[in-house]
Amino acid sequence: MKNTVVFVFALLVCLGVGARKKPKSIVVLYENDVHCAIDGYPVLAGLRSQVADTADVAVVSSGDFLQGGTSGAISRGEYITEIMRTVGYDAVTLGNHEFDYQVSRMVELIDKSRLPVTCTNFFESGNTKPYYVPYIIKKIGKKKVAFIGTVTPTTLNSEQYAFFDKEGNQLYDLRPNQVYRLVQDAVNAARRKGAKYCIVLSHLGEDDNAMHVTSHGLVAATSGIDAVLDGHTHSVIPCQLVANRYGKMIPVSQTGTKFNYVGHLLIDKKGRVSTRLIPIRNNQTKAIDTSVLTKASNSLNKTQTATDSINKLVDEQTARIVCHSDFPISILDSTGAQAVRYSETNAGDLVCDAFRAVTGAQVALNNGGGIRNQLSAGDLTYGDIISLLPFDNYLETIEVTGQDIFDVLEACCQLLPEKDGQFAQVSGLRYTVDISKHPRVQSVEVLNGDYEPVQPDRKYVLCTTDYCIDGGGMYKKLKDCRKLRESIIRYNDALIKYVTEYLSGKIPEVYRKPQGRIIIK
Repeated sequence: MKNTVVFVFALLVCLGVGARKKPKSIVVLYENDVHCAIDGYPVLAGLRSQVADTADVAVVSSGDFLQGGTSGAISRGEYITEIMRTVGYDAVTLGNHEFDYQVSRMVELIDKSRLPVTCTNFFESGNTKPYYVPYIIKKIGKKKVAFIGTVTPTTLNSEQYAFFDKEGNQLYDLRPNQVYRLVQDAVNAARRKGAKYCIVLSHLGEDDNAMHVTSHGLVAATSGIDAVLDGHTHSVIPCQLVANRYGKMIPVSQTGTKFNYVGHLLIDKKGRVSTRLIPIRNNQTKAIDTSVLTKASNSLNKTQTATDSINKLVDEQTARIVCHSDFPISILDSTGAQAVRYSETNAGDLVCDAFRAVTGAQVALNNGGGIRNQLSAGDLTYGDIISLLPFDNYLETIEVTGQDIFDVLEACCQLLPEKDGQFAQVSGLRYTVDISKHPRVQSVEVLNGDYEPVQPDRKYVLCTTDYCIDGGGMYKKLKDCRKLRESIIRYNDALIKYVTEYLSGKIPEVYRKPQGRIIIK
């Protein structure tokens, strides 16, 4: 009898019955600022299946997915959320560009796709509870992990039109002075609900801003956070350790933009947290590199099918060739940084010239952040132009004084040499900035046959987008100027009209390089 019991016990052990499973590590795959680079989603889905062989895995996003490319622009975000739904995200937070199509559209897309959104600081005005849950707790393996979301409050300025009605009444709020406290409250609440780890999905960025709310500031002001997966500034940060309120070093990471990398957060079997980045774009061609995957998976195939379908729809709508260029239309510098946000670029010159030509204005401005993608040399399609100028912005003309011009340029140069989405690309103007002095803008000239000094009291007709006038762009410096013509033409359609009708379908050599309109010293 005794031998029989021993035999049965041994057999059960061999079969795994009653045996305790070895604990696995936890992996969180993360992305931020994808901006409609939809070809990366199948690889993200494939990585999830691949990692799941050896670890318990979750997938999260730190925002800015709805806008920034052709597929988002022509569908007002719907194509993007259709693909994201197939990935199976565990938690997502909002980026500032989720508000580009107004709150009602954002909510419609999120509800339809059932994305699990967390955001501590997005409120309807007058409400005490946030619009979306302040945290999401997921049981990953045997551990409860809380994801806490937060979005930069500077969105109140940059996407102002989504937060205020036409009479100036505030409809929604991002609680600029309470961001850190709201995150801390969410961490404390999640801990009380049994969360072993608290990971913040942050769309704050590391760079200082007008509201002085950053991911590093968040870490320094709080405790109980195990990692911050950041976004907004498009930085490439594998792992940066930042001291929290009590001096504990907390990893902060960010994946850049457009799926150049996928983030890999590891909670090992001893509970240690670390982050790293997996490159998924080929450094030479910038195409998605599927060699990071060692096998196919049902999840990858499902997402790939959705992506292929969307790409086909986009191609059908955007394949028409509108012009040719023998050189790139550039927004980047030699390091890949967004030069359009801190210096003159040939893309900025071309776009602003289009504004001025199509509207007949004396001068034209556009914020660098509204010019989104680099275009390669060769035939340029309708889709290429939309990817360069993907937002739902309309051109308007306003009456300004020379002093108004000086003031808006000064405001848009205040963060130099740091990148700023409000940095002004120009046409019909030439200006000089000395970043060692205040005021920084030292001279402004208006093109009138030749360039001549701007006259502070003289009135000029200026063209820019409705975003830069009423939407919070250019630090709201143009908000009170008298409107002459409203909603003239979409800003991307203005560029198409310029290159086809004014330039006869061929971008001339004068645009090969920046034309010396902005001098920074």
